[in-house]
Amino acid sequence: MVEFDRQPVLSSDVLLLRPLLPEDVEALREIASDRLLWEQHPAKDRAEPEGFQRWFDEALAQGALVAVDRATGEVIGTSRYAVHDDDLIEIGWTFLARSRWGGYWNTEMKRLMLAHAFASPSTVGFAVHEDNIRSQRAVERLGAVRVGTAPDSHGRGRNVLFHLYPDAPAVPRDTTATDR
Repeated sequence: MVEFDRQPVLSSDVLLLRPLLPEDVEALREIASDRLLWEQHPAKDRAEPEGFQRWFDEALAQGALVAVDRATGEVIGTSRYAVHDDDLIEIGWTFLARSRWGGYWNTEMKRLMLAHAFASPSTVGFAVHEDNIRSQRAVERLGAVRVGTAPDSHGRGRNVLFHLYPDAPAVPRDTTATDR
């Protein structure tokens, strides 16, 4: 099992990823209330106050990261890591404000998170719901390879499993990410 900091502070010129705090609840609730975020996701209830609160409480307990636009100081989304016994570091539970869709912000977030994950000897994994084609394509653009499927842990269908290996051609080699 790798020793891994699941809540680092990572930054670039345009994005700051920092540990999620209780006071981030309103900014993230506002983003999550956009029903289009959940269009291809099985947990559509996250757009509702009760569903969002369940998600937020879990994110706080498990140690999520919040994404902040460095130019404006605005909270624009969230993501997190999970570490599995087989030295697999999973990146997921990501959502971004729709104003930040289109590749750039998600790509920057993943670039920072991948650089941190690959600082330890590990494989990075992604589990994307079978209906979430948009997220599957985004993970494939990173160079991740489909390795199978598994039941969704909440009983809402199946997840497509992807792995990204340290020597994959699309993995970012140079980074301005800084750990705290």
